[in-house]
Amino acid sequence: MSRTRQSLLRRTLACVCLGSVILTTASCGMFKGIEDPTEGWTADKLYVEARDNLNEGNYETARDYYQKLEARYPYGRYSQQAMVEVAYSYYRENEPTEAIANCDRFLRQYPEHPLSPYALYIKGLATLDEDTGWMSFLNRQDLSKRDAQAARDAFDIFKDLVLRFPNSRYARDARERMHELVEAQAKYEVNTAKFYYDRQAYIAAINRAQIVLRDFQTSPQANEALLIMKNSYEKLGMGDKVKDVERVIDANQNRASFETYQRAEEYKAAGVPVQD
Repeated sequence: MSRTRQSLLRRTLACVCLGSVILTTASCGMFKGIEDPTEGWTADKLYVEARDNLNEGNYETARDYYQKLEARYPYGRYSQQAMVEVAYSYYRENEPTEAIANCDRFLRQYPEHPLSPYALYIKGLATLDEDTGWMSFLNRQDLSKRDAQAARDAFDIFKDLVLRFPNSRYARDARERMHELVEAQAKYEVNTAKFYYDRQAYIAAINRAQIVLRDFQTSPQANEALLIMKNSYEKLGMGDKVKDVERVIDANQNRASFETYQRAEEYKAAGVPVQD
């Protein structure tokens, strides 16, 4: 190799090395300038700041503080609380999938923790709201148009809460939501039966109505299901089946009348005014 080429190579290598040193120095200076304002915060300080941001609707900031709290103080008294409140922050931010995932993470690690009922409660609400948003359920919108599987899943979650933690502060509301979900699913099946009936698919309408009578016998929707069955059998010219359904309808009406009378007599005996 000629001296000229060797000299050129040495100069090139020197430039590369110098450039690397400059970049390294600049990088160190750049990262050194990025300081974490929470460095040195106590667990109490991190939790208070996270909770304040959560209450103010600053969910991303709240999660950042909660996650730092978990990482720095994994065995502290706020660690489990932080996990559940991260799930709640996702629920409030209309991120039900993330909320459910964080609830599941907590419940896997702490199935019998005092916060487990709360985690189940959030999971149930988030399961209902995966397609509709959290405000709709709190406003008690018509649940019958929801996805039937989501309603069943939410029912099972609330049921788990009530059975495992019957005395928790969330059990009563979970029971009420279970009742709403039963009515919603019954109404969903009735609406589907009507859909088939209107399109003259009478066998399909009967099958859907039978689901209501089998799974939701105590629901007010059962009477509607019986009427759909009766009308469908009439359209199919199945007179014997029509009479069978009519007998069931009459029996239900008689039982309802008797129960109303019996309740009125009990009220009178207790001195409660009753309109005849």
